[in-house]
Amino acid sequence: MAPFAQSGAMSDLETLPGHLIRRLQQISVARFTSRMAEAGLDLTSVQYAAMLTLRDHAGLDQQTLAGLIAYDRVTIAGVIDRLVQKGFVSRETSAVDRRARLLALTGPGHTALDQAESWVMRVQEDIVSPLSTRERATFLQLLRKATQEGNEMSRAPLRKAIAPRAKPAKS
Repeated sequence: MAPFAQSGAMSDLETLPGHLIRRLQQISVARFTSRMAEAGLDLTSVQYAAMLTLRDHAGLDQQTLAGLIAYDRVTIAGVIDRLVQKGFVSRETSAVDRRARLLALTGPGHTALDQAESWVMRVQEDIVSPLSTRERATFLQLLRKATQEGNEMSRAPLRKAIAPRAKPAKS
């Protein structure tokens, strides 16, 4: 039996993986929000994920973007609406499929993404700072494994990434 299962007794919340994952998600969101405020940026972690993906895959439709960041297709529309309002993303109707909305990061979107990068790395450090180097490696390995193995159980499973487009050479 798993160490968190207690026969016949109500489990202690602090031994339940689901509860601890939810708490860590709360901590992650709080740190992300705080760090973006420090940076003077108005971005959520989902908006950041969308922008990062669009940087590497300009011209995606909303449905494909949702799959690449494991976000549900209905809610991604609101995320994109907010990014368009901020001027970070452009959205155009596809000439091939009039139902598809093609997305691209704008100049201000690239700038905001560049500004956010070091702050996002600080968030990652905030999250794992209580762990030793060895514990961090183990934690990330186990987190990846649990996430990958449970992917299809999600209401918004992660879909395989498409090959990134080549970045233009810097002159």
